[in-house]
Amino acid sequence: MEQDHAYLDLTVKALVDNPDSVVIARSVDEMGVLLTLTVAPEDMGKIIGKDGNIAKAIRTLLRVVGMKHNARVNLKINEPMGGKHFDSGENKTLDQVLGDIA
Repeated sequence: MEQDHAYLDLTVKALVDNPDSVVIARSVDEMGVLLTLTVAPEDMGKIIGKDGNIAKAIRTLLRVVGMKHNARVNLKINEPMGGKHFDSGENKTLDQVLGDIA
């Protein structure tokens, strides 16, 4: 397990109530390392934090871990199904979107 993956795993599992549901995917490309985090829907608030402060702190510390190993590390947090910004993949017309707003 890479250092950035291990750090994220340890940190997130310490924050959540359901550590068994934590899934981290790691991919490397020309832009650097991308860690994709998925947690149980009820644990999202613990990972994001008030105003996103916990997520910002985790991202900052991941960048520090990455710098130590000469890598650029980014974190993507997957939103659970039914979340506020979840995109189910269905395309809506302009009328449907405006109907949702009204």
